Amino acid sequence: MNLIEILQNKTNLSKNIIENIIKLLDEGCTIPFIARYRKEFTDGATDKQLRDFEEIFEYSKKLIARKEEIINLLKEKNFLDEKIKNNIQNATTLQVLEDIYAPFKEKKSSRTTAALENGLEPLANIIQSMRYSIEECEQKAKQFLNENIQSISEAINGAKDIIAQRYADDFKSKEILRNLIQNWGILEINEGKEFDKNGLYINFVNTSEKIKYIKSHRILAILRAVNEKQLNIKVEIDENHILENIKKYKIPVEANSSKELVFDAYKDGLKRLLLPTLKREAITTLKEKASIEAIELFGKNLKELLQTAPLVNQIILGIDPGYKTGCKLAVIDENGLFLDSGVIYPTKPKEDIQTSSKVVLDLIKKYKITAIAIGNGTASRETANFVDELIKKENLEVKYAIVSEIGASVYSASKIASQEYPNLDVTIRGAISIAQRLRDPMAALVKIDPKSLGIGQYQHDVNQKELSLKLENITIDLVNKVGVDLNSASYKLLSFISGISEKLAQNIVEHREKIKKFSTKEQLLKVKGIGEKAYIQSVGFLRIKDGKSILDNTAIHPEDYELTSKLQKNYKVEEIKDFEKVANEINCSILKLKDIVNELLKPGYDVRVEFNQVKFSNDILDINDLKEGFILSGIVRNITDFGAFVDIGLKNDALLHISQISEKRISHPSEVLSINQNLENLKVISIDLEKQRIGISLK
Repeated sequence: MNLIEILQNKTNLSKNIIENIIKLLDEGCTIPFIARYRKEFTDGATDKQLRDFEEIFEYSKKLIARKEEIINLLKEKNFLDEKIKNNIQNATTLQVLEDIYAPFKEKKSSRTTAALENGLEPLANIIQSMRYSIEECEQKAKQFLNENIQSISEAINGAKDIIAQRYADDFKSKEILRNLIQNWGILEINEGKEFDKNGLYINFVNTSEKIKYIKSHRILAILRAVNEKQLNIKVEIDENHILENIKKYKIPVEANSSKELVFDAYKDGLKRLLLPTLKREAITTLKEKASIEAIELFGKNLKELLQTAPLVNQIILGIDPGYKTGCKLAVIDENGLFLDSGVIYPTKPKEDIQTSSKVVLDLIKKYKITAIAIGNGTASRETANFVDELIKKENLEVKYAIVSEIGASVYSASKIASQEYPNLDVTIRGAISIAQRLRDPMAALVKIDPKSLGIGQYQHDVNQKELSLKLENITIDLVNKVGVDLNSASYKLLSFISGISEKLAQNIVEHREKIKKFSTKEQLLKVKGIGEKAYIQSVGFLRIKDGKSILDNTAIHPEDYELTSKLQKNYKVEEIKDFEKVANEINCSILKLKDIVNELLKPGYDVRVEFNQVKFSNDILDINDLKEGFILSGIVRNITDFGAFVDIGLKNDALLHISQISEKRISHPSEVLSINQNLENLKVISIDLEKQRIGISLK
């Protein structure tokens, strides 16, 4: 099969669409650009579908390259015949391909190598033909005696070693056993050398689980424990069942008595060579599968977090709560620019409510603050109560929300933060980050390594390269889908735009500072380093709110401005019903026409959902105030395979176990919950004061 045929089998896309996508990728088009502006060539494929295609495409290219490499190697060694070539050409995975090639590799088993070097392969052929009796095989073995093989039994055993290796190398047998282990294998878990009876893994020890049904979060926990030498694991399979099948399917009924020698060799190949390899492989496969699932979940959580709705056209006060060191304040304007800062002490030990109230009121009046963002860390609850009381007492037209501050300290000390706010203290940068998360969560959070956002599970145990790539692609696709304000975006946010590198993003910001603001998208071409190609790939995803043309505040690409003008001149956009007719008349695709019409009807539209204001009940300040049966509200901060962690306003998030999410049976928490979802009527069902853990239920 050639590349196109392989891709057709794996993607179910037509040959024409596959060729179009490959051509666009080869031309240097990015996934976001293809998904948005080349729909007519891809039949409207989404960015996710294109990412999946890209992954299959890269894998398929590796598969074809490896096939060619193996065919050439076998040609050189004169091993290639038509049957082997067909097997290679029909292989659909790299694993199967390597299984086919395995018999021709240099043998690692010293016993097999020694037998081959001593010329016992013809004897192995005689025995494996199963046309002779044991006595006849022993007579023939005499011909193979030499200075290294001095007895008939040595010759027979050496020949059996070759047969054992042949069985272990048979790719069809491998595939059968691989599937058998996958579907019927058992993972046994026992104490390791350093097992801690009071430790985290007490519930795993001396248990066994069917490999097929082990949840990804469990296998990652088990493998972490194995690395820590707390647990030992081994894969078990019914070997007697396999041996019975070997007798049934690999040994002909009419075979002569030498079949006993062949069966012994197969049994040896199974137990000594094949099963140990496949058992190790099964554990590796479990880890890879768990890693992929964990990465997928992390990506889904990140996407939901970045999709959190912005709070537009507001002056925001960010508060980073604290006790002894006070609550750090930072004010930002509607474009996210820093205006002012301060520190107040409304919490213990000072509890200076009067001075704190005056500072906050002065800032509200001076800058006309309309919203307050409060970090959800230490002293968050007390700070929220202080703000709530102040708003009520002064009858202020101000709303407040609790926002996750996880990663804010990472940002505060980062290179990006020091470049953005070189003259500000680290603690004030943290308060700015908290305010920015309310104004535009996506713009604030892209400045922080996603792995520091606390939205995954066992993130240090998964493939780090694949995790980073997944999170980067999620961010890129979402940033481009939302669009970026060219006049207020940080260089970091701009660097996720299609066709814009980090260096080009910095050049854009520097050019913006020189000209004060962009008034047309065309001005981008004057930015150092931005050529025609980068301009075409990026410009559609950038927005200018108060530019010379309203089209510059839309996702309509400048290459379609002329088409758009023609459309506006000849039609009332809001009245278009027959898209096929209009598309034919102005000579464009229906998909493109629909996109243009949607943008004209809602210029500057943000695809993120509307902002939700959050308030917590005011009577819970400490875990000691909680009692089982209490009803609370909260926000989902992280989703894992086994449940969700919910911010209920205390220092530690509460666990909403998967079994407590719904009256109906669900297979994963993400079927019901999403990141930053507001939850009401959360019932406290368990409190562990020693471990500071709280269990809650939605039932």
